[in-house]
Amino acid sequence: MTPSAQTSPGTSALLVYFSRPGENYWEGGRRDLEVGNTKRLAQIIAERIVCDEFEILAADPYPEAYDPTVERNEREQNEDARPRIAGDLPDMSEYGSVLIGSPIWNMRTSMIMSTFVEAVDVAGKRILPFVTYAVSGMSDVDQDYRDALPDSDVADGLAVRGEDVDGAAAPVADWLRANDLL
Repeated sequence: MTPSAQTSPGTSALLVYFSRPGENYWEGGRRDLEVGNTKRLAQIIAERIVCDEFEILAADPYPEAYDPTVERNEREQNEDARPRIAGDLPDMSEYGSVLIGSPIWNMRTSMIMSTFVEAVDVAGKRILPFVTYAVSGMSDVDQDYRDALPDSDVADGLAVRGEDVDGAAAPVADWLRANDLL
């Protein structure tokens, strides 16, 4: 996946996500993932709907190791940072629905998601948040997006525990169906 979206004829949905492979929290310990949990969840979604995809890549990639990533995230949250995104952002004008996915880090989406939503124009669009998490569930992500995007229609999100992503086909289908995408 390249850090740019390609518009396909007949699509009006854009699937945007940020994910981090490498050492991740897993069942109380750690596990190395070649593909991050959120990207795996995005792949499940993309298999079920017609959509374009855009993977958010950090201009300064996050560490492969878990603990340094946690430390960096804490610094970014404390500083209200906006990490730079690699490459060009997609032209949002073609889309009516934007599915936005990220991991939950320390009870909220990673700060690069704030970078994204502040940099693109999604006014008037339906926003469908989805997250992967270790212990927090959806946290307040739906409301955070509603606060950040007052001119958008932010739907209730989908939260899938990282360890459960590979078995998430049924909840994904239910969520997509509830949002008239399936």
